[in-house]
Amino acid sequence: MSDSLVIIPTYNEKENITRMLDTVMALTPARGGQFHVLVVDDGSPDGTGSLVREAQRKNSGRIHLLERSGKLGLGTAYIAGFKWGLEAGYSFLFEMDADFSHNPHDLERLRNACMDGAGVAVGSRYTKGGAVSNWPWHRIAMSYGASLYVNTVLNLGVKDPTAGFKCYQAKTLRTIRLDAIHFIGYAFQIEMKYNAKRLGFPIAEVPITFIDRELGTSKMSLNIFKEAFLGVLQMRNFDIRPAEESPAS
Repeated sequence: MSDSLVIIPTYNEKENITRMLDTVMALTPARGGQFHVLVVDDGSPDGTGSLVREAQRKNSGRIHLLERSGKLGLGTAYIAGFKWGLEAGYSFLFEMDADFSHNPHDLERLRNACMDGAGVAVGSRYTKGGAVSNWPWHRIAMSYGASLYVNTVLNLGVKDPTAGFKCYQAKTLRTIRLDAIHFIGYAFQIEMKYNAKRLGFPIAEVPITFIDRELGTSKMSLNIFKEAFLGVLQMRNFDIRPAEESPAS
């Protein structure tokens, strides 16, 4: 079995999912192993699930599909994927979008950072060497401002705290109480990093170029933004304890 599972939540991603799966299947990490993929599809009416099943027939054992009954939120999709991957015994578990805003060729560099000791490796737009492509200036300003806000309130020490392209060591996810995670939108990304830091896991930032989606529709909404803004204030009061008795190392 591969030691690496890439979790990709989908809702109406028929324009992207086949090409994404083909790209990940073709990767050959220099340090050995293969990437497997778990697509968590929230009942896409556009036929995304059918395209994943077609890809499964060509890549038996490397592509997996978890189908849910409707749009249940980004955070719940990833938590379902984490639980599935931990039960299956993967050592490294990834978060990645289906729309190529995250370059799948960067998966290996994120994996390498965790192999070298990071509890979480973050694909970072704002660390040295990182960049954003195809975003209007006001979207960049809002994102960069959100990063400053998060670090001011939480003292997280991560230049791109809202980033959603990440690799976790399995130990990190086993130590975080996944059932106690509060948020399901983009605040989920901040909360997971905050938990990892508070539990003692080192967070590495790997520079990436984030490219705005070319096909399909963005899932960003005002409610998601409000959840993240208010959620950061609430996180300071969360009871963050390890899921296991042994301390993180």
